[in-house]
Amino acid sequence: QLQLAESGGDTVQPGGSLRLSCEGSGFALDFYNVAWFRQGPGKEREGISCIATTGGTTGYADSVKDRFSISRDKTGNAVYLQMNSLKPDDTGVYFCAVHKAIPIAGVQHSCRLVQSPYAYWGPGTQVTVSS
Repeated sequence: QLQLAESGGDTVQPGGSLRLSCEGSGFALDFYNVAWFRQGPGKEREGISCIATTGGTTGYADSVKDRFSISRDKTGNAVYLQMNSLKPDDTGVYFCAVHKAIPIAGVQHSCRLVQSPYAYWGPGTQVTVSS
């Protein structure tokens, strides 16, 4: 059973920044599509950012575009979500999720911000934005 772990959640003031990390337990994330979802208080879980398998594209929800940035660690062991200009509406539990996606030469892979393709999920990390 693949296991994921998120870290980096904290309480910050509006306008602050955080970097979340997602790591696999005993496996590298190179050949996986990885996505970040969040669930705010009383809200449904929403996809906010994703990165396709090695060499693929990234995607962002409109609510975080130009503020959040997703990237892979050079070793392939982690995926990061850099969050800048945080707002109170960004408060919630942040989850990373993955599904296997073997890169194919000559194909630019993409990722999706819906839950269904993602087979493995972490337990989440709390982000609170409050003054």
